[in-house]
Amino acid sequence: MPTVFMLVMASGFGQSPPAASGLTFTAPPAWHSRPAASTMRVAEFVVPKAPGDPEDAEVILYFFGGQSGSVDANIDRWIGQMQEPDGKALKNRATRGATEVNGLKVSTVDVTGTFVAEMRPGATEHFNKPGFRLRADVVETPRGPYYIKMTGPAKTVAAADGDFKKLLASLGYAK
Repeated sequence: MPTVFMLVMASGFGQSPPAASGLTFTAPPAWHSRPAASTMRVAEFVVPKAPGDPEDAEVILYFFGGQSGSVDANIDRWIGQMQEPDGKALKNRATRGATEVNGLKVSTVDVTGTFVAEMRPGATEHFNKPGFRLRADVVETPRGPYYIKMTGPAKTVAAADGDFKKLLASLGYAK
């Protein structure tokens, strides 16, 4: 029997998500949903590239059932997926924050540089994508944290800033 994630998603702004247990949000209509590549990924979206950018950005929502380390450990790992062009770490240039959205604690990170994450978990091959931006959030819920990560060319991520903020403002939790 497959694992059932209780993430609830509405397909457009202004629509109310159906009642169910789990994280709720409203996805921007400009983002294209795609099938999740693994059971740890509960939703994935393609963010269309901005004019002049070489590729689309992506937004992935993860849920690990509370088995994923501390908020700070995850944010530090994400910052480690970005580097300066000369290979230096970006820890001191990353913007971190915390807020509350509809009663949920949300920790954020935003960093621009060269994206060097593993191509697959545990792989020795890494991306090498200069001019990328990573925006990520840890959303703490009664079931455990959900993770929202957007990566892509910096111009595309900047162009999607308003939609990303609307998605975050729509976060909720259905009991």
